[in-house]
Amino acid sequence: MNRRGFLAGGAALASGAAKPGLFPHLPVRTGMDRLAADGWAAVRGERIGVVANPTAVDREYRHLVDRMHADGVTIGGVFGPEHGFRGSAQAGGSEGTGIDARTGLTVYDAYLASPEKWVRMFTAAGVRTVVFDIQDVGARFYTYIYTLYDSMAAAARLGLRYVVLDRPNPIGGRAYGPMMTDGYTSGVGRLAIVQQHGMTVGELARFYNGEFLTDPVDLEVITCTGWTGRLRAGDTDLPWVLPSPNMPTPDTAVVYPGTGMFEGVSSLSEGRGTTRPFELIGGPGFDYRWGDRVAALNLPGVAFREAYFTPTFNKFAGQLCAGVEVKVTDQASFDPIRTAVGMLVEARKEAAFSWRVDGGTRYWIDLLTGSARLRTMIDAGATTGEVTGAWATELAAFGRQRLPYLLYSRFGS
Repeated sequence: MNRRGFLAGGAALASGAAKPGLFPHLPVRTGMDRLAADGWAAVRGERIGVVANPTAVDREYRHLVDRMHADGVTIGGVFGPEHGFRGSAQAGGSEGTGIDARTGLTVYDAYLASPEKWVRMFTAAGVRTVVFDIQDVGARFYTYIYTLYDSMAAAARLGLRYVVLDRPNPIGGRAYGPMMTDGYTSGVGRLAIVQQHGMTVGELARFYNGEFLTDPVDLEVITCTGWTGRLRAGDTDLPWVLPSPNMPTPDTAVVYPGTGMFEGVSSLSEGRGTTRPFELIGGPGFDYRWGDRVAALNLPGVAFREAYFTPTFNKFAGQLCAGVEVKVTDQASFDPIRTAVGMLVEARKEAAFSWRVDGGTRYWIDLLTGSARLRTMIDAGATTGEVTGAWATELAAFGRQRLPYLLYSRFGS
């Protein structure tokens, strides 16, 4: 197959395909799988730079860079995002620039790199084509999607070709949640997309190229086959490699667009430092009554187990926390953001509750949700339905805006 044969949307499941969870392990081929099967033809003969982390693997867990290097593809440099190329750094950290022990290739520290720094790194590596392969988890505050954006912007400035090896969105293709607004952008929300964007990295790259980049990059997306927006990670036969140290399982990814908001609460741990991050939520000043009220909301697709835990690091390290474990019972009806809003609404009623203030001036929850609206509504006593209903118009507009850039069916998602 020639290079152009990869670029259109891959073969999708028929509209009558199985509901998530009923027929798990449906066969899906990633962009990497397809490129490797073609002998790397789309990039062979070019000096490439690879933007990747440990998730860039085939179904035998062989890494993209290791395979390309062994097969004689010319790699000028590797670029590691947050947590690093080999994944050894914790949240907010990177591995630094150095030589990769396995391949001898130079690995550049790309975490928090501006487009200007990307230009310098690409120039130093002498690359002419950039290959991106990182597993995203579908939330606006997960930083890899900004690694994608900034590296695309730099590649456009240098006239480089940019190839995205696509992977499924592990939580499906549905978009949901509030929009990022001017004045609230940060490292956990840089662009005007909704909180649960519901796109693959290939679709996001197309969206960036069409909506945000003044000078579009020469973009090619090598698509997945067998994936549609109604499938979650557990429905496919693809292996799971934790995309970051606190994203150990597909279950974590499912809840993360919602319970990730608890990073914006200083009185509650989001479960970092436990074996179930973002599924265990609690704090020293809470008890069973908060969980009982959340359970009484009867939110769809979820149950809440009374839970006690002691984080080993991060918030409340070494302190006993009381709260809940979020147990998803039906992924098709579960809404992570609505669920987390309900949890926040009930937590706000507790005397121990407090929002996290960043640098003494900014509420972290505002940066996560894209504006002060969610926080001020909850502080004023709004219900779960009132809070989630407030973003209906902007969510609908985003759905229309992203439509031309989608590569895969959203039937039933």
